[in-house]
Amino acid sequence: MPSCLRCAARRALLVLLVLTLVLATPVAGLAVWFQTAGGVRAVALAALAAAAVAALAVAARGRQRLGWLIALATIGVVALWWSTILPSNQRDWAPDVAHGVTATLNGDEITLHNVRNFDWSSESEASERWEERRYRLDQITGVDLFSSVWSNPAIAHTLIGFSFADGQRVVFSAEIRRERGEEFSEIGGFFKQFELVLIAADERDIIRLRTNARRETVSLFPLELTREQRRALFLSFAELGNELARQPRFYQTVTTNCTTVLFRLARLIAPGVRFDWRILLSGYLPGYLYDQKLIATDAPLAETERRAVITPRGQAAGNAPDYSERIRAR
Repeated sequence: MPSCLRCAARRALLVLLVLTLVLATPVAGLAVWFQTAGGVRAVALAALAAAAVAALAVAARGRQRLGWLIALATIGVVALWWSTILPSNQRDWAPDVAHGVTATLNGDEITLHNVRNFDWSSESEASERWEERRYRLDQITGVDLFSSVWSNPAIAHTLIGFSFADGQRVVFSAEIRRERGEEFSEIGGFFKQFELVLIAADERDIIRLRTNARRETVSLFPLELTREQRRALFLSFAELGNELARQPRFYQTVTTNCTTVLFRLARLIAPGVRFDWRILLSGYLPGYLYDQKLIATDAPLAETERRAVITPRGQAAGNAPDYSERIRAR
């Protein structure tokens, strides 16, 4: 190879090495940050920085093979360590996510174990109750989607509620499973900081928490589903709860969050449902449901969304026993 071509190839390899380290080092650093603490974190971050500097230094001096060897060895060690971090159901969990729902099916009767029915006195304090409840799948009368926005209007937490002929209601919510004292971090959600948990709860717990204690903007959209689809969707939640009890998995900010989990469940009952960017930017999910005619389309979308907001009615209802009826009153 002519010398000019060799020089160009070396420069290209050096640039590629720099780009690799610029991209890989911060990602590895964040992984270390969210998975370690104290002295271990400091030592690991220092070692990672030293390896990146060493790889660049030797490559800049003409020893590119050694630079690449150091870089790839470091990436390999980090990847091997990362593969050893596994999800678990056995941690000291925060009280509100201490139990994921599981289900036992007997014909048309289904029993949900660990239905949360907390009485919230503030955003972080509640009288704790976990209950066992029985429902008839052939008595599902309605399915509602709740959308709860707390800050950025593009991001919402989505929950699915079921109503029954006997007056019972239950809401399913796919949530991060925080350890006691742990705070949510969107960045941490990319780095195995949280497990995924499926919570089943009474509306006066999980919806009132958002309308009254957290004062989030909560909207309620009745879903236009057939009787068979309602049943299938409920069973898909029940199976997800049992599956997570058998095999825990990590929450992931983009690919395994409350809305993407709902989308996967929806595809079980309607395989032709198309993916859409509004599934990721969940604050815009009502527009997607409107286009798919899964919510009411008798008014323009803006009016449908305005009508759906239930936070003022929830706050007016307070802790009333008929909270669920009041948030649906027009």
